[in-house]
Amino acid sequence: MSLAARKAKPRATAAPALPYWLREFALIRLQVVTLLLTVAIGAAAIVSSRWYWHQARDYQAWAQQKRNAARDRLFNAETEKREIRLYQPQYAALRERGLIGQENRLDWVEAIRQVQEQRKLLPITYELEPQQPVRMDSGTALGGYRLHGSRMNLHMDLLHEGDLFVLLDDLRQRSFYSAQECSIKRAAGGLAAPLAPMLTADCTLNWLTLTPGPTPQIAQQWRPQ
Repeated sequence: MSLAARKAKPRATAAPALPYWLREFALIRLQVVTLLLTVAIGAAAIVSSRWYWHQARDYQAWAQQKRNAARDRLFNAETEKREIRLYQPQYAALRERGLIGQENRLDWVEAIRQVQEQRKLLPITYELEPQQPVRMDSGTALGGYRLHGSRMNLHMDLLHEGDLFVLLDDLRQRSFYSAQECSIKRAAGGLAAPLAPMLTADCTLNWLTLTPGPTPQIAQQWRPQ
């Protein structure tokens, strides 16, 4: 080949030199990979430890809540035992007089009849309406019971005003009621006979009973997973 041909041949371009930190990276490649793995494992350990810490804290709070609830139930049970021993005689007396439990209209009618016979009162007539719930103030505590009332419209003839008071007082000793209203009027022709009624009375009575309310549903407590 001639000298001119050799001069015409193009020169090969040299490859660009790599930065020094890339040329030296091969020397520390293993250490860098190890560092990255260590950082990843450390981050995972931190995240998992915080998750377990939150779980442990939630479980501790739940366990404390369970202990408090058990302590409260024990305290309430002891309190209820003391109250039962204290109020059992009064409860039995109220139940005997018909305040607690289902209404017993026959007892009310029998009580009126007995008072009329014992006190030798003039004829008494009455009319009982269906039982209705009684609205109470929001702050009135009935201990899980509901108050009901049965309205009675009562009419009686009187020799004098005392007959009405005797009837109401005797009935109050046998049962529980509230007198909503009473009116006394002079009877027509009251002086015609010795035992003729001088007055007439019309009263509205509410016979009261306490019945157990519905059993409350116990909500399920949250438990940590």
